[in-house]
Amino acid sequence: MTLKERITEDMKAAMRASEKERLSTIRMVQAAIKQREVDERIALDDAQVIAVLEKMVKQRKESIAQFEAGGRTDLADKEKSEITLLQAYLPTQLTAVEVDAIIQEAIAATGAASVKDMGKVMAAVKAKAAGRTDMGAVSARIKAALSG
Repeated sequence: MTLKERITEDMKAAMRASEKERLSTIRMVQAAIKQREVDERIALDDAQVIAVLEKMVKQRKESIAQFEAGGRTDLADKEKSEITLLQAYLPTQLTAVEVDAIIQEAIAATGAASVKDMGKVMAAVKAKAAGRTDMGAVSARIKAALSG
């Protein structure tokens, strides 16, 4: 079963169970997937669906920061619950130790010696860790590893 099919089945289950918040979030996911398919005139595979889901999680994390800064904990809580639902469709996240091991492996494989080689290392790490960790945090770790 593809990820899109799983999302559709979960939507049907949420309808039957009358889970309004879950149904709303799943419909939002399907709309984002459909929008990208229409815009690019392609059918998304699982990797592309994961990219859409990651983008949605990132948007919600940014919204949470804004809502908390504005004192709107009710809206921040709603965004947090949406993140929880979205993350159920993402692959399991890597631990910090696993990420560090991938970074060290990539540095050794590319022969990186300074921050100037960061692009090569980032590309190697992204190939192994994309969708399973926050690439922004990985970038900072790579920079620290290459400069220190």
